[in-house]
Amino acid sequence: MRFFDAHNHLQDDRFQPRTETVLAEARAAGLVRMVVNGSCEADWPAVLDLARRHPDILPSFGYHPWYVRERTPHWRECLAEHLEAIPSAVGEIGLDRWIKDHDLADQTGVLLWQWQWAVAHNRPVSLHCLQAWGALHDLLRTHPAPECGFLLHSYGGPPEMVEPLARLGAYFSLPGYFAHERKLKQRETFRCVPLDRLLVETDAPDQTLPPERELFHLHDAAANRPLNHPGNCGRVYEFATEWLGVPLPELTEQVEANFQRLFGSVTGK
Repeated sequence: MRFFDAHNHLQDDRFQPRTETVLAEARAAGLVRMVVNGSCEADWPAVLDLARRHPDILPSFGYHPWYVRERTPHWRECLAEHLEAIPSAVGEIGLDRWIKDHDLADQTGVLLWQWQWAVAHNRPVSLHCLQAWGALHDLLRTHPAPECGFLLHSYGGPPEMVEPLARLGAYFSLPGYFAHERKLKQRETFRCVPLDRLLVETDAPDQTLPPERELFHLHDAAANRPLNHPGNCGRVYEFATEWLGVPLPELTEQVEANFQRLFGSVTGK
């Protein structure tokens, strides 16, 4: 089986000093391509370094809404420099009302600049959204999307928005975290996602699967909590095939085609 992880954060410091081992284990478990998302100026260089050393890593650079308050006056130039240094996607970017004392207007301004850059260069975008689906939908309806499309990572919006978002160019990635029983509502929404718009993600090192579903178990000793491993991507596929009732060979073939369609402007395929 060939597995494709549409969204993770392999550059995260919590993987150190075992990043290379984690990457080797993920490959051995069938992961052939992963999108590694930078979130701010501080981690973009680490994403770039990983992508330059590992051709199976597709880098993505963006300002996550959690970190927009930390941006420097030169963040646009810095972002463009990374995006132009190597074939890459844009992300993780988005809107988030869950953040304490959030400034949605500021988040929107940062998001729009990055979105428009992606449109101008036809780069796929990885979008984060929490408690701001109406605002995000309004933005997407009034601003053209990149021709290649965009990803709603760990889609947690309402099921009735799936079809209109798909018409705007959206793909939807299912995380293993939705296999937890408390996430029934979120995974139920994925029954509404067209198979030709479905992707799979780990969001490693976050959004862990239920422990009994994991192939690899990692632990963050400092925080005393489990970490997700990108090598668990195949187990997310297994969860998806169980939930959606699609045979695993058919699902892997479809997800690979979807991945190449969305990220083809970066991979050249």
